[in-house]
Formats: sequence, C-alpha cells, structure tokens
Amino acid sequence: MRNRRVLFLVEVAIFSALALLLDIIPFLSFKLWAQGGSVSFAMVPVFIMAFRWGLKGGVTTGLLLGIYQIMTGAYIMTPLQAFLDYVVAFAVIGAAGLVAKPLWKAIKSKESRRLVGWIIVGCLIGSVLRFFGHFFAGIVFYGEFAPEGQPVWLYSLVYNGGYMLPAFILSSIVVSLLFVKRPTLLSH
Repeated sequence: MRNRRVLFLVEVAIFSALALLLDIIPFLSFKLWAQGGSVSFAMVPVFIMAFRWGLKGGVTTGLLLGIYQIMTGAYIMTPLQAFLDYVVAFAVIGAAGLVAKPLWKAIKSKESRRLVGWIIVGCLIGSVLRFFGHFFAGIVFYGEFAPEGQPVWLYSLVYNGGYMLPAFILSSIVVSLLFVKRPTLLSH
C-alpha cells in the first residue's frame, strides 16, 4: 500500500511538471492570443494520469499544473480570476478520470475501438470543463477586450473555444495513439 502511494505521488509530480514543460517549450506550443491561450500538448500528461489513476490522479495532476502556471508567470488580474483561470480550469481536466474504469475494461478485453471511444469521451469531459473555467473567467474579467458591440459572452466563447477545440483534438489523438500502441501505460 505504501509503495502504491509513493508511486502515485511521484507520477503526479513528474506528469504535472511534464505538462508544464509541454506548454512552455516554444516549438511544442502554439500561442493563439496575446492575453494567453495556446494549443499545446499540456493536457496529455493530465489525461494520462486521469486514465491511469482515475479522478484523484487526474485532478491532482491538473491542480499542480495550474499552480505551476501561476508560478511561471500567469496573467493575473485578481485572485478570483487566477483561481478560475488556473486552479479550477486546470484541475477539472482531471475529470477525464471518470471514464477510467470503462477504459481499463476496454483494454482488458482488447477492444481498441471502445478504448479510443472512452479516451475521446474522457478528453472531451476534461476539455469542456476546462473551457468552462476559462469561459466564465473571460466573461467576468476580460470583457474590456471584447470588440465594441460584441457581446462579452460571444467574445469569451470565440477566444477560449479558439484554442480549446484544437487542444482537445490534439490531445485526443495523441492519447489514443499512446494507449492503442502501448496499453500497458495504463497499468500501475
């Protein structure tokens, strides 16, 4: 039991640090907007932890990633905005762990299509929840950046959807390829 807990803590630390690196290394991340938001591989390690360890592993890894984002120069206007944009938005990526058990069953029964389906569902859950964190922060805190005459909710939808949709697609593809080729990555 103790070794399992140590393995969990080590993996959370390693995968959250890897997620940060995948987000800040210039050639692995494509910045879309001046105020933040990028298409990167940063969610991939969080999804891996969510699928390996379930909800606890994913949320913990995502939470640490959000804290690392704050520590490495996040765009912060108020404490509440930082909480929504970084702590909440990154922690909820780990909600992908809700589909960990069906995903493990698909691997055990060697059903690649079901495995990919559950990976996409999990990545969608985590990505949509992260989007909502950024979307609500955009409505509340970034309305001043909306073009004149454009509703703030529409501005936030376009701004945050503009990088979250490609990030979801990229993450789903990468995680699917990883687990279809190496299903043993899910065992701990």
